[in-house]
Amino acid sequence: MNSPRIGYKDRLAQAVRAFWKSRSRAAASQLARGAADQGNRGAVTAGKNMEGFHGMVIDVIRHHAPVGTEIHQAKALVVIPGFFRPVKSWDLLVVHERRLLAALEMKSLCGPSFGNNANNRCEEAIGSGHDFRRAQSQGLFGSGASPFLGYFLFVEDDSGSRAPVRAAAPHFQSDPVFQHESYQGRMRILCERLMEQSLYSAAAVLAAAKGTYGMSRDLSTATSFKTLLARLAGHLAGETNAQIHEAPGSVPPPLDGPCFEALDETAV
Repeated sequence: MNSPRIGYKDRLAQAVRAFWKSRSRAAASQLARGAADQGNRGAVTAGKNMEGFHGMVIDVIRHHAPVGTEIHQAKALVVIPGFFRPVKSWDLLVVHERRLLAALEMKSLCGPSFGNNANNRCEEAIGSGHDFRRAQSQGLFGSGASPFLGYFLFVEDDSGSRAPVRAAAPHFQSDPVFQHESYQGRMRILCERLMEQSLYSAAAVLAAAKGTYGMSRDLSTATSFKTLLARLAGHLAGETNAQIHEAPGSVPPPLDGPCFEALDETAV
């Protein structure tokens, strides 16, 4: 039996609740086995925390991609060529007739070590984006492929991620835009610049406090998760239009009404 269809706001709240529920359960399981990872790593290494958000992306893909499109999540099937390295694994790949239509990376940033984790996320996103675009320029993703590249970051909304942070450099002044920004603000700037520099087609950051309420907030319209989904929908709709020789704009506007499959929260 198919799950009921619900709107973006309700489905996003489900994904947020599922994230914290999964993270808490994974950490508790690690502790119960006496195999706790260092710090909060046990909550992260379970690997299923982001599945609620994955499901929203998949709903958009299924609704807007050309007929016959393949959606890959399995570890062995999300590997594509790199340029500076042989291969790179992504979280989601969308393939149609041996052409890459989209690749997405979906990560989280939680405390207490916001500083180290934020630096790691920046390095990953920047390096992966450059590697992807150079590989694309070499024609490694199929004939004529011009894929959508998406990046999504879920940030714990906490005093540690909201507080202003100094950007000190001993020899040269850092970019003033970073001065006294919080880690949340830094991640917003990261996403803005990933798009400005054409490394990513869309980059989004969502902040949500730990708990079961499902509340979250965007840091800007341009870097919202909904904007990422809308841009992905538009890209895939363009591929569909090209396939059936229709004029652009013939696909209904994305994300309107109950277009997401409800998450079974009892199974999370």
